[in-house]
Amino acid sequence: MAATATLSSKYQISIPKAVREEQRWEAGQEFVFIPKGKGVLVMPVPAREQLAGIAKGARTEGYRDRKDRY
Repeated sequence: MAATATLSSKYQISIPKAVREEQRWEAGQEFVFIPKGKGVLVMPVPAREQLAGIAKGARTEGYRDRKDRY
């Protein structure tokens, strides 16, 4: 789905209704803006309850960190 919006003079953008409905976004929901090249990724901030169990089975030892990369 492609939808467009215009940046207002107050630097606000209204999310098109079709996008809001498809994503099930609600008024008052919090979002994070992640710079990606010349664009921005917009994602809803998950509730703490939604994160429960997300790392189930993850190794706590022997993992690689960014410091380990070349």
